[in-house]
Amino acid sequence: MCKLPTHKTKSKDKENTMEVPVVDFQQLRNKEEELKKLREACERCGCFRIINHTVPETLMADMKSVAKYLHDLPVEIKTKNKPVIPESGYRPPSEISPFYEGLALYDIHKSPQAVDQFCSQLGVPPKQRKTIEAYGEAVNDLATSVSQKMAESLGVVSTDFKDWPLLFRVIKYSFNAESIGSVGIPIHTDTSFVTLLQDDDKVGGLEIMDHSGSFKAVPPQSGSFLCIIGDVGHIWSNGRFHNVKHRVLCKEATTRLSFGVFMFSPRDGKIDTPTELVDLNHPRLYRSFNYEDLRQFRVSARGELAKFLANVANV
Repeated sequence: MCKLPTHKTKSKDKENTMEVPVVDFQQLRNKEEELKKLREACERCGCFRIINHTVPETLMADMKSVAKYLHDLPVEIKTKNKPVIPESGYRPPSEISPFYEGLALYDIHKSPQAVDQFCSQLGVPPKQRKTIEAYGEAVNDLATSVSQKMAESLGVVSTDFKDWPLLFRVIKYSFNAESIGSVGIPIHTDTSFVTLLQDDDKVGGLEIMDHSGSFKAVPPQSGSFLCIIGDVGHIWSNGRFHNVKHRVLCKEATTRLSFGVFMFSPRDGKIDTPTELVDLNHPRLYRSFNYEDLRQFRVSARGELAKFLANVANV
């Protein structure tokens, strides 16, 4: 379990609660100590919370209202949200995840056409569309800045994250009394470099695997973003960043809404470890590859990342 400065929570069962490292975004800009804390969080825990960030809490609240509006739409409307890349678009409840459904918008903020298409498909009114556009711009700036600082914490200044497209995903879990204790979404790692999640500030259920292999609950914290290191972050960092496994369980009979952005890869799709992270003490672990190959492999191999890493191992 991570032993870093943390946000204290009033959990009834502290032994089963993950003490997620908290990084102050304002301090991160100016203090070397906060940058070190960020690096330790990425390496040890694979996740951290960003507070005092640049996304207004009023905008976060407005986006939650829009998320509810979107998921209250009839299913025949939601199915018009077509995929642009694998696993984007509308994902209905399935046999594996019967309580989960999601809507997705690829390349939010960077591509006005993508927002146009998403809003047109779902018939989003002007007011809600304005919120989506403002949130997309704000969270894109935050994701870019956080990724830049993650790289800087390792001494890498050569990578520019400004053109890395984001997938915006709005997730709804429909839990009932019979589903308590059931899995909302199975154990997985994200394929992203980093995921910035605005989790439901009232309904818990997210659990993260610690280094002992035990799952720990992650209590929600209003006004913050939970940042989760994904597979690309692990590979790009030459194995230094920890791509943490997580899942969602049903803890109470209610609806749970969460949403956020997944920063996947450079626009050309090429994933390569920066030369600054390769030396005699840190030999290159993985050869360069195309991000689309990773996504396709994860879909076909049902998430068995170890097989993909063996394929791209630098041996």
